[in-house]
Amino acid sequence: KEGPKLLQYCKPKLNYDLFSDEMLNDLDKHWIQLKVDQASALKDQGAWKYQYLKHGSCCQKMYNQNTYFSLALRLKDRFDLLRTLQIHSIIPGSSYTFEKIFDAVKTVTQMDPDIKCTEGAP
Repeated sequence: KEGPKLLQYCKPKLNYDLFSDEMLNDLDKHWIQLKVDQASALKDQGAWKYQYLKHGSCCQKMYNQNTYFSLALRLKDRFDLLRTLQIHSIIPGSSYTFEKIFDAVKTVTQMDPDIKCTEGAP
């Protein structure tokens, strides 16, 4: 049985333009790049670039880069992930199974979340 087709890396390949305006401020405030320090994150914008090239490529006929990120930020605001985790007795600083976190997030998204564990993460 075949699963749903994932929308990623659609053709033609996109270019990513570094943000330097209000969108940069909004992304820095609401879509934090946690794997690098803030100065590098703002200079290289690696996490945002990756997401745009991977997923934004599939809606390029309808949305430009700025609109794609505006919509992503609005969608993010529809879900209070920290509150959802608290409701399911998941609090920062403690350890939980992957399944417990996965199931908690799924209660609000109604879809299987794309969550990955990183070995050695704090």
